Amino acid sequence: MKNILKKQSILFMLMMLFSLTTNAQARKKAERDTQEWRYEIEVVQTGTQGTYLIKVWSYSKKPDVAIEQAKKNAVHGIIFKGFTGKATVPGQKALTDNVNLEVEKEDFFKPFFEDGGKYMKFVSMSNDGAVAAEDRMKVGKEYKVGVVLSVNVSALRKDLEAAGIIKSLGAGFN
Repeated sequence: MKNILKKQSILFMLMMLFSLTTNAQARKKAERDTQEWRYEIEVVQTGTQGTYLIKVWSYSKKPDVAIEQAKKNAVHGIIFKGFTGKATVPGQKALTDNVNLEVEKEDFFKPFFEDGGKYMKFVSMSNDGAVAAEDRMKVGKEYKVGVVLSVNVSALRKDLEAAGIIKSLGAGFN
């Protein structure tokens, strides 16, 4: 009886270890996908004052990973890329025009964009994270997933200004 319990305990621990290892590998893969910053942004509509309502198209081999990474991609896009407008909604420039800022301020941005990092304060999913069927496509060996997100740009700007990452809007004016 003791041998059976011992074997079951060992088997259970091995299964748990395998599960944890698999999850860690998936997170590392998601981080690699994110560090490449492969995404597209399109405007959806004007959000409440100080926010942008955008659709972010993210790429990953797993649709769930693409959905989760869309939050990081949205904030990254607002800071570094901006987006073009459409007939009824104007586009927006990036918060910075310094193409080297992410490298120059790596000590700030690396922890900022970590899983659960500070970027999470500025982004939220609209429609409870539900993805429409037409917003989930198989492209080659990976998925392209479109997620509608709300980004609090005014709070993001204030935070980046307070940290000395970007200049305030009034800097340089008298």
